[in-house]
Amino acid sequence: MYLLTGAAGFIGSNLAHYLASKGDKVVVYDKLTYAGNKASLDGIPTESLAFVNGDICDTALVYETLVKYGVDAVFHLAAESHVDRSIDGPAAFIETNINGTFSMLSASRKYYETLDDEKKRDFRFLHISTDEVYGSLGDSGYFTEDTPYAPNSPYSASKASSDHLVRAWFHTYGFPVLTTNCSNNYGPRQFPEKLIPLIIHNALAGKPLPIYGDGKNVRDWLYVEDHCRALHTVMLKGTTGETYNVGGNCERQNIQIVKTICAILDEIRPKAGGAKYESQITYVKDRPGHDRRYAIDASKIKRELGWQPQETFESGIRKTVEWYLNNQIWIENILSGKYRGERLGLGGTQE
Repeated sequence: MYLLTGAAGFIGSNLAHYLASKGDKVVVYDKLTYAGNKASLDGIPTESLAFVNGDICDTALVYETLVKYGVDAVFHLAAESHVDRSIDGPAAFIETNINGTFSMLSASRKYYETLDDEKKRDFRFLHISTDEVYGSLGDSGYFTEDTPYAPNSPYSASKASSDHLVRAWFHTYGFPVLTTNCSNNYGPRQFPEKLIPLIIHNALAGKPLPIYGDGKNVRDWLYVEDHCRALHTVMLKGTTGETYNVGGNCERQNIQIVKTICAILDEIRPKAGGAKYESQITYVKDRPGHDRRYAIDASKIKRELGWQPQETFESGIRKTVEWYLNNQIWIENILSGKYRGERLGLGGTQE
């Protein structure tokens, strides 16, 4: 039985689906903030899923949940993750990403100490983090597990802080932790304020396709199911106390991402009259502290654990566009606010 925090969100819900498909049972622990959507868990067999509506900062409830379900391991994904939101309101990021991780570590360590020796040997706490903690790269080079931390936004600073807490719990208390730092994920069930689902939605709605700055910021893109396989692999095979970088080997400029989406839509959902979706591209003022390039060296997880991505960017982005086209109700329920009783306005862009 796995406990997944934040699993009504993007990566977490995909991980819940993936683990259930492997025959595992999962407890989803989620506060259901704006980015949490229980509909993202639809399709998981009821016998494989339990849901707890809770705040990771509620240490007592986390501990109670661990005990109630006899949890064997924890995937800690719950986090505030939108960079623009962190610039406008950093307090929520400090509370969730730092204090929340402290709470999760405290409750999980207390639970761990109650386990018998056999269960202790198998128990693990996997902390899912981001490549943004490393800062910004130049035109060459890659982030490795030994790259010094240099976060440039309140979001990445809060995630860096949580990474340090996890490391400290291993070295100070011998608590069996693992950490992964991943590149930009894309795929089904991503909240539509993020770049790829936002561009798909705006394109279909005839709205501007906003691109920050000159559009040449580079990210390494990772299909979310490949990430889920990596997380499962690290949980089963990783060495406690270690960090594993997870990347897709798919560096693309933001403008390339948008033009690729436009080309796919031109092909499978063409506009009347033959107009091109690319004509909707609009450049907007860059955001403060916008890192120029991220790129992951994932050779450690490939070499030591045998994982590598199965999707190319071309195959993954086509699957992604098709999923959003085939799940317009999922999108509309978010945009209408129906999924949580309020209406959302999406005007920005964020990779």
